[in-house]
Amino acid sequence: MTADAREDPPVDTDRLGADDLDRRAAARGGLYGLLATLFDEPDEATYARLAAGDVDETCRALVKASGLAVDSPDLTVAEDRETLCARFNDLFTVGYAEYEDRTDGSLDSEGPPVSLYETAYRPEASWNDVNLDLARAYDYFGLDVDESARDNHDYLPYQLEFAGYLARREAESSTDAARARLDLHDRHLHVVAGGLADRLAEESGTSIYGELAGFLDRLVTADQAALADRFEGGDPE
Repeated sequence: MTADAREDPPVDTDRLGADDLDRRAAARGGLYGLLATLFDEPDEATYARLAAGDVDETCRALVKASGLAVDSPDLTVAEDRETLCARFNDLFTVGYAEYEDRTDGSLDSEGPPVSLYETAYRPEASWNDVNLDLARAYDYFGLDVDESARDNHDYLPYQLEFAGYLARREAESSTDAARARLDLHDRHLHVVAGGLADRLAEESGTSIYGELAGFLDRLVTADQAALADRFEGGDPE
């Protein structure tokens, strides 16, 4: 995605000005940005932060600052980088998958056991409808996906980058961005978060990725409920 969500450093909540920045929204933005980075094959810099315990410490600080009653995941790793990369690829990328008809979601698949694409968890919806809806949402805020890497708007890290971007906009007092994040949760992110958590729960040896999926599901559920209570006066359906 052309937005800088994944390139931002973790939010230092101790330095946020109370008058012009919402600390809780900023922390939630930091969490979504962190998750977007971690749901990818770890590069050397990311692995070094994981191995040193920096990612775990940052995540716990952001959870505390977020104001959401969610348990932090255990983001420590015992594996070396090569093993962790192999685990990521075994879970999410190894295999073959090709859409026979993207208008109705027909899929010829001999793919990985767990998908990072929302449409894998939406058998009732067409690939085109899901991706067009997300493309319109991104475009409304002047964002687009990096087509040199992937062209599917329903890719989970793209949705997480978008959620983080909207939370940071909310932290700058944008009510429209907060409402847009609730809409993203209602229409898309809660589906892929829940589906991913369920699918990984069926797999053995998921290591940090099982922790990440469970935490993402808890985070999205709590954030969605908090936003629904704020704007709708009750829990989301």
